[in-house]
Amino acid sequence: MNGASREALAAARERLDALTDNTSVDAAKLAGELAAVTALLDREVSLRRVLTDPAQAGEAKAELATRLLSGQVGGETVDLVSGMVRSRWSYSRDLVDSLEELANTADLTAAQKAGSLDDVEDELFRFGRIVASSTELRAALTDRAATASAKGELLRGLLGGKTVPATERLVVRLVTQPRGRSLEAGLESLSKLAAGRRDRMVAVVTSAVPLSDQQKQRLGAVLAKLYGRPMHLNLDVDPTVLGGISVRVGDEVIDGTVVNRLDEAARRLAG
Repeated sequence: MNGASREALAAARERLDALTDNTSVDAAKLAGELAAVTALLDREVSLRRVLTDPAQAGEAKAELATRLLSGQVGGETVDLVSGMVRSRWSYSRDLVDSLEELANTADLTAAQKAGSLDDVEDELFRFGRIVASSTELRAALTDRAATASAKGELLRGLLGGKTVPATERLVVRLVTQPRGRSLEAGLESLSKLAAGRRDRMVAVVTSAVPLSDQQKQRLGAVLAKLYGRPMHLNLDVDPTVLGGISVRVGDEVIDGTVVNRLDEAARRLAG
């Protein structure tokens, strides 16, 4: 996002944080209602355009949103959405993307309040690895012919009672309302959003054998010093790397595996 949309999203994030700081606000319920509004505006393109029309007064758009949503969702959700449509948006779709982010953030906030945010981060990563290793599961979850309810039922059978509730809600929403994204991209986005709740970055670490607690602490400290921010480690074991570790932070890869060193040696010999 850029320009007006970026400023509008920043303001909405602040309002959400203020709301969820209130202990009387049910962040998980708020997340579900924001997700419902996201689905509505994603589906109703003409309504979305009216609510983001720069030629219309902000107060008139807020009143329209209030009339549409009152009685359908809670007052906190109505106030939050009304405030968002008062803002200016560069593109109408930016409003929907921002609502989706706020819904996910609210669920992550609920997990954070419950002391389970670390579990959510780890479970999102593990679920991504399970999907990557099972072409059959990935096909079932991304099948355009399958209904959202069927996919949701499949996921609840897989995750229900085995993950933090917030993880299940986030994954079910992602799969049943992909909004044009790949499953992998959606999971990565959720992982980054979860890490952002603690103002930290995510490092995907691949090693031939599991790292010891001491190795994980040392690696985390080194990466935090290198990048200037706390680092959450998503750990993956892959015997094919033979030895060493590979670390990916965003688009940057630090590869110290034996396989990579052998490949580099072979390239030098060939050259």
